[in-house]
Amino acid sequence: MNLKELSQILGLSQTTVSRALNGYPEVNEATRARVQIAAQQHNYRPNTRAKGLATGRTMAIGHVIPTTTQHEMVNPIFADFIAGAGESYARNGYDMMLSVVSDGDEQQVYRNLKARGSVDGVILHGPQMNDARIPFLTGLNLPFAVHGRASGMSTPYAWLDVNNRSAFRRATDYLIDLGHRRIALINGLEFMDFAWRRRGGYADALAAHGLAADPALMRSEEMTEVFGYRSATQMLRLSDPPTAFLVASMISALGVRRAIEEAGLVMGQDISIITHDDALSYLQNGDDVPIFTATRSSVREAGRRLAQMLIDRINDPDGPPPTLLLEAELMIGRSTGPNKTT
Repeated sequence: MNLKELSQILGLSQTTVSRALNGYPEVNEATRARVQIAAQQHNYRPNTRAKGLATGRTMAIGHVIPTTTQHEMVNPIFADFIAGAGESYARNGYDMMLSVVSDGDEQQVYRNLKARGSVDGVILHGPQMNDARIPFLTGLNLPFAVHGRASGMSTPYAWLDVNNRSAFRRATDYLIDLGHRRIALINGLEFMDFAWRRRGGYADALAAHGLAADPALMRSEEMTEVFGYRSATQMLRLSDPPTAFLVASMISALGVRRAIEEAGLVMGQDISIITHDDALSYLQNGDDVPIFTATRSSVREAGRRLAQMLIDRINDPDGPPPTLLLEAELMIGRSTGPNKTT
C-alpha cells in the first residue's frame, strides 16, 4: 500500500492524506481521524524520506560514540539502552544514526551533523562532571537530551537519570543494617557523573552511621568483570578485609563473585554483595529469586523514555527542557546476609 493507493481508497488528494498523517493543523479532525483509521486498516506506513520532505525534518536521531576515552559507554549495557531507544524511534517513524569517533573529533561531528542537517536531534551519552558538550550543543542550537546528568551545569537541558546517590545510600544502609562495617565500593570511573554520585551515596550512609570511609576499600575503574575480580581479590587479602561489597554493575559483580569463590568463601554467607543495573535483557539476575541483591534500574526503559522525550522536544522546541529522575528499586537476592564476624 502506497500513498497514491490510500488516497484513491479515501477519495482524497495525496496532499490531504499526507498532511493528515503528519499532523498539519489545517486538516480538520474528522478527516484526520478517517485517514488514520484507513491507514491502520490497510497497514500503510508513511515513507520516512517523503515525510521528511513534507515536514522539513530528517526523521533521524544521532548518537555520537567516542571510542578512545574509557567510560561507561564501552560497557555492553549500552546495547540495552539503544534497544529501548529504537522502540521509540520505530514508533515515531525515526531512524537512528550512529557515529563512532575518537574523542578529539566529537565536537566536529556535532557541527557536521548540524551543518548538513543530518539529524533532528542527538542523545548525549556518558556525561562527565561539568560536561563541556552540554553548553556546546546548546550554543549549536541542535536539540539534544542527556542520558544522565552533569553536575556543575547551570544551563537548563533535557535529561533522564537514575537517582544514583539515593540508590547507593540505600544499598549501603541495608548492608549496615545487616551488621556489616567493612563495606567495599567497586565503582565506575569517577570522573563520570553517575559514579561520582554513587560514591556520594555510599559516603553519606557511612557518615550517617558514624563509620569512616577507608580508601583501601574503594576502587574506581572501567566496569569490567576483570576489574571486579582483581579489586575483590586484593581487598580480601587485606589484614582487615571487607565483609561486603557494593558494586557498580552486574558485570563487575560477576568478577567479585569469582574472587570470593576462589578465596574459598560463600557469597551471601561469608561475604555479601549488592550490585546495580541488574535488569539487563542479555544477563538475567536469576529467575524467581535474584542471584544478586541489586538496585534495579532498567536501562532499556531509560532508552525508550529518553528517546521519546527528545522526540517530544523536537516537536515542541519552545517548551522548557524536560527532565526525569528515576528511582532504583532495592531487590533482595541471595548474595546478602548478616555479618558473621561480629
